[in-house]
Amino acid sequence: MAFEGEASELGIAAIGAGLAVGLTGIGAGMGEKDVGAAAVGAMTEDRSIFGTAMIFMVIPETIVIFGLVVAIIILFVL
Repeated sequence: MAFEGEASELGIAAIGAGLAVGLTGIGAGMGEKDVGAAAVGAMTEDRSIFGTAMIFMVIPETIVIFGLVVAIIILFVL
């Protein structure tokens, strides 16, 4: 049975972990929107840049992975 203080600390840590993943997801989505629009526009003019465009599409997604790592650290350090 957890004491009141321990349950409160775990709840705050869970909120922090959720914010870490959620806000990085929103930020990556906003960044990927702009990159994706530019990549599709560029690929309509020159199809040979498909690989480069895909690499640029993956870069914002790494931010979400960093947010997930921070969330795991927050939950397991406590």
